[in-house]
Amino acid sequence: METMHFEQLQETLYKEKLDNGLEVFLLPKEGFQKAFAVFTTKYGSVDDRFIPIGGTEPVQLPDGVAHFLEHKMFEDEDGDVFQEFSRQGASANAFTSFTRTAYLFSSTSGVSNSLETLLNFVQKPYFTDATVEKEKGIIEQEINMYQDNPDWQNFFGLLKAMYHRHPVRTDIAGTVSSIYDISKEDLYMAYETFYHPASMVLFIVGAVEPESTMKQIRENQQAKTFPDPEEPVRFQADEPEEVFEKSVTMAMPVQVGRCLIGFKEKNPFRRGRDLLKRELSAQLVLEMMFGQSSDGYASLFSRGLIDETFSFDYTAEEGFGFSVIGSDTTSPQELDDAVSGIIQSAQREGLSEAAFERLKKKKIGFFLRAMNSPEFIANQFTRYHMNEMQLFDVIPVLESLTLHDLDEVLQEHFDLSRQKSVHMIYPEESVTS
Repeated sequence: METMHFEQLQETLYKEKLDNGLEVFLLPKEGFQKAFAVFTTKYGSVDDRFIPIGGTEPVQLPDGVAHFLEHKMFEDEDGDVFQEFSRQGASANAFTSFTRTAYLFSSTSGVSNSLETLLNFVQKPYFTDATVEKEKGIIEQEINMYQDNPDWQNFFGLLKAMYHRHPVRTDIAGTVSSIYDISKEDLYMAYETFYHPASMVLFIVGAVEPESTMKQIRENQQAKTFPDPEEPVRFQADEPEEVFEKSVTMAMPVQVGRCLIGFKEKNPFRRGRDLLKRELSAQLVLEMMFGQSSDGYASLFSRGLIDETFSFDYTAEEGFGFSVIGSDTTSPQELDDAVSGIIQSAQREGLSEAAFERLKKKKIGFFLRAMNSPEFIANQFTRYHMNEMQLFDVIPVLESLTLHDLDEVLQEHFDLSRQKSVHMIYPEESVTS
């Protein structure tokens, strides 16, 4: 077991790669009563085209298989695994993103029992034709619920506007039509391709004793048989650099309109420290232009163009990346124009060195506070690790950033002519009247 000590944060990380390829990370937190474990595979909704293990030709699975598989993993011959976690005093959950599927639990007692349950159910798929058919109705209800959610419609409407062909433009759960095309065989194919231990990461943080926990994990894995690992062969969509549509408008039964403005990343194939630097730089640029202490935010708020729902974020994963800025608003088009004006002004006049240094310190402070949250640590660590980044590099990279780094992002990423899309929702009555 390898030990990595990070002096600046006073954290010690324990790491081991098991014989079957599973990477295990343990981060004890002194004084914590709770342990949080997350078992993650690098398989998400965008992985819809790949060569299955044992195959030679690429296959295209229906949209929504990764999410469907996540749902079905909690069911085995004995019933619902959630009930087993509850009996052990643990709270369990799972999620599917564009690029990952994660299974997790938190517990203040009986952690070793819950850890055994986590490892065993994720590594023992059980699907039947009958249970797969039953699940389709459940997921259809979930999809229909989101169809009526204006914020969900606005976000995926924006992704559809930005992307021509990349599967990030498709709802993670798929469509009602696509889920009814999913078969038991599709689920097993995806599982066998992406759920091998060599493709997965187990991360545990909080009240955990490294030696005994790692011993338990080793013994659990040694008692199981797995085929030799094969690196999954995935296919990236042939995605143009510019956006698909610059502006999309739709009507929904809402009281207040919505506006989301997106900027599509031109170079979405950064990895490791280069990606971390880009992500932190973009986040700081957004904070400088639209954070609550900025002139931009004050202008938008004073004009009544935004309310407390106003937000912004930068997302980057392998093969895609984008910034999103938006709010509920009574004037979607005016908000779009005003945001573009703030960006143009920043590009023309430059960013403030004083504001940059102040916000950099603020971001470091936020990160240090977040390191007291086991959930934040576990979810961020695994996401960073699967993009060849290191969570404990965040502060050193932040400290190394210069105003020139941010200006580079400001000028290149926020390209109003080729990389910008806007998606606006208006109340139905305002469109028909």
